[in-house]
Amino acid sequence: MPPSDAVPSPAPLTVAAAQAEAVPGDMVGNVATSVRLVRRAAEAGAALLVLPELFLPAYHPPALRDDPAGTDVAASDDGRVDDARLDPLRAAARDGAVVVVVGASVRHTDQRRTCSSLVVDRSGDVTVGYDKQHLCGADEIELFVPGSRGATLVVDGWRFGLGICYDACFPEHGRAAADDGAYGYLCPSGYLTGSVHRRDVYYPARALDNGMYVVFANSVGGPEPWRFNGGAAIYDPEGRPLDRAANEGESVVVATLDAAELLRVRATHSMLVDRLPNQGTARQLLLR
Repeated sequence: MPPSDAVPSPAPLTVAAAQAEAVPGDMVGNVATSVRLVRRAAEAGAALLVLPELFLPAYHPPALRDDPAGTDVAASDDGRVDDARLDPLRAAARDGAVVVVVGASVRHTDQRRTCSSLVVDRSGDVTVGYDKQHLCGADEIELFVPGSRGATLVVDGWRFGLGICYDACFPEHGRAAADDGAYGYLCPSGYLTGSVHRRDVYYPARALDNGMYVVFANSVGGPEPWRFNGGAAIYDPEGRPLDRAANEGESVVVATLDAAELLRVRATHSMLVDRLPNQGTARQLLLR
């Protein structure tokens, strides 16, 4: 669906993004934390909740490296995940009628290991929604295989592109979501202490670049040097924060997405339509 032809008509949708501390290697404990966050989102009226990158095992390379069996979830050929440790999360999504996007380490049937987003639907079914395409740094490159394609999630008529952390550092990734007709971009992430400036530039930029909502989740706390800086936020299509958490502490931020506002922004700031199909050949200027 080309963005110039994308005329979103769904009803307003309330969404949430969370930040919390995950304990390295403690899948059962991190699922319990996820359940608590799902319940908070449901109480706030959210139909969709985004949790951080690798939140189920925790983003902690030594634990991921030393205990792959304990930190991975297994996916079937069709991407379904049936892991008893996730049963409380399934029940919370079902009871709260909340779609949950949460980061996990996934072992596929061909033995690929990916840094992925799981989607827990309102019936409690769990599937692999997206495998991170842009791996960041030596640890991720050692641990994971990059994903080979993007993904779009549809919730109550709203189309969302899926990204994970470093993906959103590349404007082309968010643009690919917009080119697929996305009205929003969901980004489970893991930004470390010291990266506040970049964290607070990339996600508003992806919103403004593409005239779409951005939902950013991040972890907080954790053992050094894998200590995370929070700042979970929901950005409007002009890159303004609709709700935003502090750099520390557990939090759930909530906002309602409005298709009429998205249309207004895209009509006013028409970069998606005005973009040239190619930029021509660069001309070299020789100065004397």
